[in-house]
Amino acid sequence: MVERRKAKGLTPEQADKALQDTVVPGTMRLAEDDVDGLVSGAVHTTASTVRPALQLIKTRPYLSLVSSVFFMLLPEEVFIYADCTVNPNPTTEQLAEIAIQTAETAETFGLDPRIAMISYSTGDSGTGEGVEKVKEATARVHELRLDLLIDGPLQYDAASVENVAQTKAPDSPIAGRANVFIFPDLNTGNTTYKAVQRSANVVSIGPTLQGLRKPVNDLSRGSLVDDIVYTVVLTAIQATEPGAENAEQTRTAAE
Repeated sequence: MVERRKAKGLTPEQADKALQDTVVPGTMRLAEDDVDGLVSGAVHTTASTVRPALQLIKTRPYLSLVSSVFFMLLPEEVFIYADCTVNPNPTTEQLAEIAIQTAETAETFGLDPRIAMISYSTGDSGTGEGVEKVKEATARVHELRLDLLIDGPLQYDAASVENVAQTKAPDSPIAGRANVFIFPDLNTGNTTYKAVQRSANVVSIGPTLQGLRKPVNDLSRGSLVDDIVYTVVLTAIQATEPGAENAEQTRTAAE
């Protein structure tokens, strides 16, 4: 651990103290390829899970942040929500990166991503700093990944309900049938996932972290046995899909 963090001046005494927390030796085992993934959080905070991962695993090449997704298991389909637990107020560039990360996560789990960049306004119907951020982030994703099906800004109902989409966004390629929802900030994302989960009695799996070199996933401290099992399975799937090809595509497009 000292060798891995020598650039930060970590001392053996500091490393020894850090290793008393069970998340840290688990993260070290992942860093050293002794295990393929890490699941934590049932008795740790999100910060306690994510911080060692950022220090020892680090983000994938050409990525600047870690974000999270929830898989929302609706009766007839699966929606993916991001970011709901990590980035409080992402910048335009960060929001675009979250959208690309989430598209790659969707593909890893066999979903064809149709991405809605969520806002309180659809198209040009409203103005404001928040709307402009979503609009600019959508344009940035178009620049980086021409292959992705994405539109925004879209209100949630325009993104998910076909008859609303026909009125509010008739020319949108994904309105009314989005399955990936990128929220403009943590306040919106976290509130929405909990409202849908509780009010509609929807099973939600997550948060699943994305953007790290190796899979590390966080549990709620109120998680049940089923939640832990779901998260372990997702982690195992992530461990078989490194996603390097899409990361390379993003880097090439950026250059």
